[in-house]
Amino acid sequence: MKKLLIICFLMAALPRIIFAQQADSAANLKRLRLYEDSLAYLGKKIINDSVDFNRKNANYAFIKMLVGTLKVPNSFYYPFDSLKSITITNSPDRHFRILTWHVLNDDGSYRFYGTIQMRGSSLQMFPLNDYSPQLTNPEDSITTNAKWFGAQYYKIIHVTTPKSYYVLLGWKGNTIQTTKKVIDVLSFNDGKAFFGLPVFDGNGKTRKRVVFEYTRQASMLLRYVPEQNLIVFDHLSPPDHKLKGKLSSYGPDLSYDGYVERGGHWAFVLNLDMRNVPDAQDEQYVDPKKQAAIDKATANQ
Repeated sequence: MKKLLIICFLMAALPRIIFAQQADSAANLKRLRLYEDSLAYLGKKIINDSVDFNRKNANYAFIKMLVGTLKVPNSFYYPFDSLKSITITNSPDRHFRILTWHVLNDDGSYRFYGTIQMRGSSLQMFPLNDYSPQLTNPEDSITTNAKWFGAQYYKIIHVTTPKSYYVLLGWKGNTIQTTKKVIDVLSFNDGKAFFGLPVFDGNGKTRKRVVFEYTRQASMLLRYVPEQNLIVFDHLSPPDHKLKGKLSSYGPDLSYDGYVERGGHWAFVLNLDMRNVPDAQDEQYVDPKKQAAIDKATANQ
């Protein structure tokens, strides 16, 4: 009889519990939507305001509000679809997502901002502090999120080895003369986030990340071909051999190089035959020129 009374009590209370959970979820969703509207407003000021001081003030307010937003329970699963001023990229295993954006300085240079948000109902994140000016040899450096080689990421590749890691493809505006793109690596160890890993082999050297620099007037292809475990990119060169070393003159020369993944390392491949990359009939295919334009437009939003 006692057990029966307990069961009856629980059955009677269950609808109230479910209702409370649903009401709580609805309240959190409403909060996230309100936050999203405010973040979108600040994001437009960051991008569009012509006054440097106003852009930076809007960015500081944006950061503070974003932290409060991500503290809302289950915010990890909220897509922020109307927030166009930042790039949100999910890892293929849905273990985390990276939120990145940039602020343009008056001199034409950029500073990057972002955070890694781990999956979960409560907030766990790694704020990203752009340390680019202090990294004199970025291709040889392993850093933490506190000394990040800032970029705006648009692709995450999960490499499953005994020590799995993630390859990041990103746009990195540089100066009024040149633009950069980067292939970086993210890994987690002992509850910490690390960038850079000696896995890119080629030209007699092993790099911890790969940095491309070229004229700001050009667009560069940098994309991943999953069918071939291949990262393909434009070969950059100057229009005249006399300009060799002057990176502000470099641009695509209609040839392609790449890195192919083999056992957790990426081997450099020169002069790729693009006919071996999936053709236009393949839904995975992306035309190099179109993709370069898409990458640039995404970063410029």
